[in-house]
Amino acid sequence: MKTVVIGVISREEANTRVLNALKTGKPQGAYRSFESTADLWRTLSPKRWDVLKAMTGAGALSLREVARRVERDVKGVHTDVHALLNAGLLDKTVDGKIVFPFDSVHVDFMLQAA
Repeated sequence: MKTVVIGVISREEANTRVLNALKTGKPQGAYRSFESTADLWRTLSPKRWDVLKAMTGAGALSLREVARRVERDVKGVHTDVHALLNAGLLDKTVDGKIVFPFDSVHVDFMLQAA
């Protein structure tokens, strides 16, 4: 099973992860990181979560098929898909389809007292 970890980490933590991968030559796992919970929630709205849920483990899909699966209009899904593409959560195939290349999602962040 291929899992992506979506989380909130500092730039320093992200840099450390990249340096560890370069030093060891070992994969560090699939991560998509945000610098703040505000960035995470701004990018991953409830409707965008629906898109990810519909695409998890589904392979490459056309934009129309994604819209059909989430029961929304193509224009709105188009906007959300492009936001997820820009965030690095979705990929586009050579034939123009959209793919979420993971079978599962793990969300990881901590809320602490200020």
